[in-house]
Amino acid sequence: MGIRTAVVGASGYAGGELLRLLAGHPDLDLVLATAHSQAGRPVAGVHPHLAGLDLVLGATDPAALAETDLVFLALPHGESAAIAAQLPDTVKIVDLGADFRLIDPAQWGRYYGGEHAGTWTYGLPELPGQRLRVAASDRVAATGCYAVATILALAPLVAAGLIEAEDVVVVAASGTSGAGKAPKAHLLGAEVMGDLTPYKVGAHQHVAEIKQATGAASISFTPVLAPMPRGILATVTGRPANADITANVVRAVLADAYADSPFVHVLAEGQWPHTAATFGSNSAHLQTAVDIDSGRVIVVSAIDNLGKGAAGQAVQCANLMLGLPETTGLPVHGVR
Repeated sequence: MGIRTAVVGASGYAGGELLRLLAGHPDLDLVLATAHSQAGRPVAGVHPHLAGLDLVLGATDPAALAETDLVFLALPHGESAAIAAQLPDTVKIVDLGADFRLIDPAQWGRYYGGEHAGTWTYGLPELPGQRLRVAASDRVAATGCYAVATILALAPLVAAGLIEAEDVVVVAASGTSGAGKAPKAHLLGAEVMGDLTPYKVGAHQHVAEIKQATGAASISFTPVLAPMPRGILATVTGRPANADITANVVRAVLADAYADSPFVHVLAEGQWPHTAATFGSNSAHLQTAVDIDSGRVIVVSAIDNLGKGAAGQAVQCANLMLGLPETTGLPVHGVR
């Protein structure tokens, strides 16, 4: 028997992607999947693409979770802390929500409201030194989806002093699965198809997390809802620190930063990231340019918001926490 693993919130999109990855993981034994309103239904009845996964969604019972070795919490923001508090220290936890990502309680209150639950190890192994910190932790807070795409593009630039930390602009488009599975009128196919819609303009909750992880002092962030089920394409720009910075310089900095990161691919010159190219994978694709008019440094980043932006990233962290190779059970390549 492998490592006994549970998924809480398994009826959502991120929860379903976790179930898919865990079903094929050689070392993790999926023994429990819980939900709220969908409790009692077979997994395949909620996630038809998981036909053959012989598991029934149960109610969330902390006593049952305490009998496992590893728990993934795939719950709405603000709901993980209460469950985590009821689990013993012997159970490793990866939280896909925002409850434990932020260090500053004031930032939590500003973007999420309510009481700050505390801070866990931040689950982005590609940041300097973070792979070792995740491996040494029993509690890890996985990243936000927009945050992954932006941080991977931005952090090396700030660390190398290539751009001014006070002037960062991000425009990022996300598929509709990033908004969750609850039925909402503005997410209906008839509303989304053929349309692009900005939302939470100037006030998206992932800004605090991005600043915390990158050292950027000020970020103008505009999220856009795109007519696709999954994927994120983020365009990150910054004012160059000096006039000598070229695209080749930026590409070299990115390549060096991710030389030991199997899931981050700095594309060859002339190739640009596509969301479809990361679909179904745990990878991020990056490309850079310097704007010939403004001189601003540009990095474009593509990920699957349910892969590297959620479930894949969580499994990557769990692998490290368990002493497994971080690529175990995770697809590096997209489906097309």
